[in-house]
Amino acid sequence: MINLVPDWAQHFDAFWDAIQRRNLWFIKLRYGAVIMLLMFLIFAEYSLGFTFSKRQSTALIIITIIIQIYNLLLHWKIKDVKFDTEKFNPLHFSLLQMILDLSMLGLMVYYTGSVETPLFMLFIFHMIIGSLVLPGFVIYSIAALVIIYFTGITFAEYSGLIQHNAIAGFLKEPLYNNLKFVIVYDSIFSFVMIMSVVLANRIANQLYIMEQQLVQTIDRLNEAETEKQKYVIGLVHEIKSPLAAVHSYLDIILEKFLGPVEKNVEEKLLRARLRSDEAINMINDVLKVSKLRLLNEITLEEVDIKDLLCKVINNFQEIINSKKIELKFLTEDSASSKIIGDKFLLEIAFSNLIGNAVKYAEQNGNIEIKLSQNKDDMKIEICDDGIGIPKDDLPKIFNDFFRASNIKGKNYEGTGLGLSIVKNIIERHGGKIKAESPSRLAKEKNPGTAFMIFIPY
Repeated sequence: MINLVPDWAQHFDAFWDAIQRRNLWFIKLRYGAVIMLLMFLIFAEYSLGFTFSKRQSTALIIITIIIQIYNLLLHWKIKDVKFDTEKFNPLHFSLLQMILDLSMLGLMVYYTGSVETPLFMLFIFHMIIGSLVLPGFVIYSIAALVIIYFTGITFAEYSGLIQHNAIAGFLKEPLYNNLKFVIVYDSIFSFVMIMSVVLANRIANQLYIMEQQLVQTIDRLNEAETEKQKYVIGLVHEIKSPLAAVHSYLDIILEKFLGPVEKNVEEKLLRARLRSDEAINMINDVLKVSKLRLLNEITLEEVDIKDLLCKVINNFQEIINSKKIELKFLTEDSASSKIIGDKFLLEIAFSNLIGNAVKYAEQNGNIEIKLSQNKDDMKIEICDDGIGIPKDDLPKIFNDFFRASNIKGKNYEGTGLGLSIVKNIIERHGGKIKAESPSRLAKEKNPGTAFMIFIPY
């Protein structure tokens, strides 16, 4: 079988996808062409006063039926065409469509007057479309055959070798027997055909090559990102080790294993330990993000979201009690709370969201966690009456290292990575997350924030 695949497209999936989409588009376009052809026959005869001979009408109707039949067959078989460079593939399918179309168009042009019909322009239209898909040597060969065919029938009609099929009522005087007109007409047709095919084919090839280069560049960027994440993980681990050692030494001193510590010194050491805690937490956040981006796999198991949320809430119970926060956990008793997912990652996500709600809630604040069931997914809403998020900041809160403008300069520690991690985890489970502020628990001075998570079963 003739090889139509360019060397640069042998393993280029985007190229094959584009060819397959265009093949399907040609099939759909052909349905419209059949309808337009039938409308032309009716409109031309009853509105424009054209008269088709019995020979012409019969031929055009048969051509229309043949086009519809092979179009239905092509539509039926297109799903079976595989991306195999050694066998019949989408490029061969494109060539087959073009040969069939040009064959039918050649007959239509002949039975509607050849050099006198405006349908000759459809030759150029088909060749431009073919130039977007087929390789140069094929499309140039087809263009040469079309030119030979069209000039051949026009000169054959002029010479009287074949019958001329004029449309009565279209022209006052025949043109097919005017030698000067035929020569000029054929010359211009040939020139326009060649130039259209050359330009369209070269532009299409340049676009395909540029698209391939873009895909290859994206692949190289992804590889570089993977290497960067590996480097970050290794580097951050190295930084974490001395910080953890400092933290341990501070604990030894504060626990007074080395003897009593003066009160003013103890206060300084407590602040130093607090800062070391914050530094270690930041490092852990960076490690989580790097690992999430590096490892594209998640461990699937049955996870009870209700039990998981209860566990996360218990982890924050001490600070909830110290701030006298009223936390409500609402569930639907009849609904199942089990999904298939990665328990560890989901715990990280809910810990970030509930931790933020607790952190940004005021003294005596309110938090409401609601678990409900939709038709296709589970909805988890985490709502608070804390400081909220400014409207202009809402679209950016899931970006890496972004922190809302209303907490800058205040005593709220964080890296701005938490919500980025959450979004990554939820999307890896096929879900989505959105945020609203003010929330339904909003107060006059505290607009609050609500996060809605949707995870499919």
